[in-house]
Amino acid sequence: MEIEGPLLAGRFVERPNRFLTRVEIDGRVIDSHLPDPGRLRELLVPGVEVFLRPVAPESLRKTRYTTVMVKKGHVLISLVSALPNRFVAGELSKRQLPMLADLKLVRAEVPVGRHRFDFLLRDNAGGDFYLEVKSVTYVENGIARFPDAVSERASRHALALADLIKEGQGAGILFVCQRPDATVFSPMEDRDPKFAQSLYRAWRGGVRVWCIATKVTLEKMTYWREIPIMLNGQIIA
Repeated sequence: MEIEGPLLAGRFVERPNRFLTRVEIDGRVIDSHLPDPGRLRELLVPGVEVFLRPVAPESLRKTRYTTVMVKKGHVLISLVSALPNRFVAGELSKRQLPMLADLKLVRAEVPVGRHRFDFLLRDNAGGDFYLEVKSVTYVENGIARFPDAVSERASRHALALADLIKEGQGAGILFVCQRPDATVFSPMEDRDPKFAQSLYRAWRGGVRVWCIATKVTLEKMTYWREIPIMLNGQIIA
């Protein structure tokens, strides 16, 4: 998937609130919107290189830049939490994700009761499959972790998907790691034990769980590989 550019390089200074970063570019500090409300403390450290996208000149938005990537070592990491959904939509339409290649994309943003799931897919026999996509940016010692802050919504989604399984539907959660350096995925039990428990219960109830790592450059995001899932200390897929 192509990433809109061109992007400007800068140095991270501070984060006054969840959706605002201050970045130094050519000796001046500017405010830039941050489209990822997660903690990101391991990534956004003072002096780290970040990449910004200027907003269109005709836009009336107050902040004139968006912070879209950070560089940790030699690895570029996307900070756009909505990017995985757009990426997955494109891959689904082309049937480029191996674990979902037998399913056809029907539509996105599907309301079911009090919930809204990211995608409705359909198999060759006409069976429905509901897919939820989660963005992952945290990786430590090769382990991709989610969430990096408490997410009640993620817990509710996991259990709601399990309810769909009970009703005879298909359901799954796809974690999209917006960086290539992960070798295994595990929920972050220490920061959100409720989600870790909900994910395990959902999987035990029949919800499929996958994680993919992606390669990110300043120009595009591409599928890299599927990585194993570890729940309750055991590799389950």
